[in-house]
Amino acid sequence: MKKSTIIVFAVVVLVFIGSWLIKGNIGEGESPYIQGFLITLSAFLTLAIMSFLYKDNPYYKFAEHLFVGVSAAYWMCLGFWSTIVGNLIPRLSRGMSEFFQVPYIEGDYNFFFVIPIIFGILLLMRLSPKGGWLSRWPLAFIVGTTAGLNFVRYLRSDFIKQIYSTIIPLVVEWKGFGAFFSDFSLSATGQLALMGTNIVIFIGVICGLIYFYFSKEHTGLFGRASRVGIWILMITFGASFGYTVMGRISLLVGRITFLFKDWLEIIN
Repeated sequence: MKKSTIIVFAVVVLVFIGSWLIKGNIGEGESPYIQGFLITLSAFLTLAIMSFLYKDNPYYKFAEHLFVGVSAAYWMCLGFWSTIVGNLIPRLSRGMSEFFQVPYIEGDYNFFFVIPIIFGILLLMRLSPKGGWLSRWPLAFIVGTTAGLNFVRYLRSDFIKQIYSTIIPLVVEWKGFGAFFSDFSLSATGQLALMGTNIVIFIGVICGLIYFYFSKEHTGLFGRASRVGIWILMITFGASFGYTVMGRISLLVGRITFLFKDWLEIIN
């Protein structure tokens, strides 16, 4: 181990202990040192994740592995107590229901509830070097069932609803030119804005579809419509990416606020 690595590790440990003692002394409640330890640990894990911006290092790897391990353990426990104990055992055995202190569901026993137990045991055979092939059967059932159930849902939400949203009137609540100019408004809910929005959606959909039509050469009017479709696609992708970045920035702001407010107490 390099000397610089040992020095950095010693400094990190000393700063951690110092922060823990300081936060424990100024903390409030019945257990200020426990609260101080949790705040310090949260701050150091946050800084460990952010240290990846410099380069990959052992502190980042430790925080990453800790996060993945704790998340996996949490969801495993949640699945066991909510699905197996909370949903399966009350329908299978009165004795096991009393052991886990959950109410037994009288008369709701069904043989088909045994199938998930068998599939769960077969999934664990993945850990066996010789019996790993048995886990492929329940895994195939899970993938196939999930794909079949989600197919209808995504077909309805991502296909039919998208087509339905583009079948819109280009002229909204038209009552003649007199009513249009007498009630003229530039608000977002005005007739002009609604008509403009629907026209842009209509042109964007048509030009976007033309861009993906490759059976005809993109020249002339067809080519110009294709280039408009490219602009529509780029604007859409840019807005989606900007929305994603904005969400990540909000998470960053939350962690920065935690560091400067709860940990360092620099800001109120």
